[in-house]
Amino acid sequence: MNFFDYDREGLEELFLKLEEPSFRARQVLQWMYHRRVTDIGAMTDLSLALRRRLKQSVSFELPVITQEQESIDGTRKWLLQLADGNGIETVFIPEENRKTLCVSSQAGCALNCAFCATARLGFSRNLTAAEIIGQLWLAEQILNKDQPGSSRITNVVMMGMGEPLL
Repeated sequence: MNFFDYDREGLEELFLKLEEPSFRARQVLQWMYHRRVTDIGAMTDLSLALRRRLKQSVSFELPVITQEQESIDGTRKWLLQLADGNGIETVFIPEENRKTLCVSSQAGCALNCAFCATARLGFSRNLTAAEIIGQLWLAEQILNKDQPGSSRITNVVMMGMGEPLL
């Protein structure tokens, strides 16, 4: 299962199934969300045996970039492919006082607006939590690679590729 699909309680249950104390979930979450580490091998406060079992139990799958566009103002749009082949869009908008990431919540769109190219795709499905979080992780990785230390996204907006409030 994709790690990003687990909430804290789900991770605690996973560790109990692995015959480990539930506090291990907090340790892994610290690595993930505070240190931004997804390499299980680098989580050195976990035993080597536990790290091996975790690698067999969870994955850290991110969407794959199929196309990238950047405008003069620094706005970046990524077309992403999900594991099932569906395509989505993620957009990063840098401004002086904030850095906004617009993430897709659905693959396709059910609204069928005449002016929208996405409408031609039709509605496929809602995205999983892992697919939504994966967009944020992927964007932060790209931005941190391009400008180390300055990648922190300050705002997240649900958008496009489907109306999230239907």
